[in-house]
Amino acid sequence: MLAPSYGMKKTLHIEDTLLREARAASGASTDTETVRLGLEALVRQAAYQRLRALRGSEPRATDVRRRRETALPARA
Repeated sequence: MLAPSYGMKKTLHIEDTLLREARAASGASTDTETVRLGLEALVRQAAYQRLRALRGSEPRATDVRRRRETALPARA
């Protein structure tokens, strides 16, 4: 039976203060989780920027009619 793969082991040089602040901001419980969450956030941000760059790039695109034309009534 094969052991589960956890990725590659790396040696990183990261300032203690930066890692501590990143851990606090992310709510991570370990250094590994802190780095993983930070890298995942960076990848998501880059994907968002690529998608945003496409905005308005299709000249024949038409507006899509909204399903709700008016706001929902306020609840009492």
